[in-house]
Amino acid sequence: MAQRTDRPATGRVWSKPAQLVLGFAAAVLAGGTGLFLAAVFLHVAPANSVSRLYRDEVDGVVYPEFEQNWKLFAPNPLQQNVTVDARVRTVAPDGTTRTRDWIGLTAQDIAAIRGNPAPSHVQQNLLRRAWDFYEGSHNPQDESSTSPRGGLAEQYLKRIALQRIGREADGEPVREIQFRSTAVTVAPPSWSGEAAPAAPRVRELPWWPVADEDYRGLLG
Repeated sequence: MAQRTDRPATGRVWSKPAQLVLGFAAAVLAGGTGLFLAAVFLHVAPANSVSRLYRDEVDGVVYPEFEQNWKLFAPNPLQQNVTVDARVRTVAPDGTTRTRDWIGLTAQDIAAIRGNPAPSHVQQNLLRRAWDFYEGSHNPQDESSTSPRGGLAEQYLKRIALQRIGREADGEPVREIQFRSTAVTVAPPSWSGEAAPAAPRVRELPWWPVADEDYRGLLG
């Protein structure tokens, strides 16, 4: 009777070409991750010769989706509560234009966050950072752009609102959109002796046209 010999199971053996492809893919992923982390680091780090030299490249990676609201050595806590609202104009079949009521975009986020033990980053920061992006690139006197990224800031803010509002309101297509922000300074504690905050500051933007292109890539 022949003696049975148990051989240890062997794992998958990758061919040389497969190993090269996997190694190349891993190197690309590692390199891309390293470059992204380096860009974010330069964005939040104090200004230096490297960050100034590659400012355009760093901004291209960070803005608008990955903008950071903090600095590496000097966090700046928010001192205002800012709410953003939007309303739209629709056109009826007979050509009549109708201005809709204001929609509390920030109120929607707050409602989704309150009572949620793990609110998403989108609910906490997407709209807030979009408004900060717009505010930092436009003149509050006439809403003219003061930055090469002004047009991008407008489109970013518009698409966030249209994602929530949709293409129609009560069956009528959306043709224009307007934004309004209300900034309320956080009141100091009673024992501080500081003066009460000023009245809320309201900023109302002009009407922006809405086209089919503004919905490109949006869900819903």
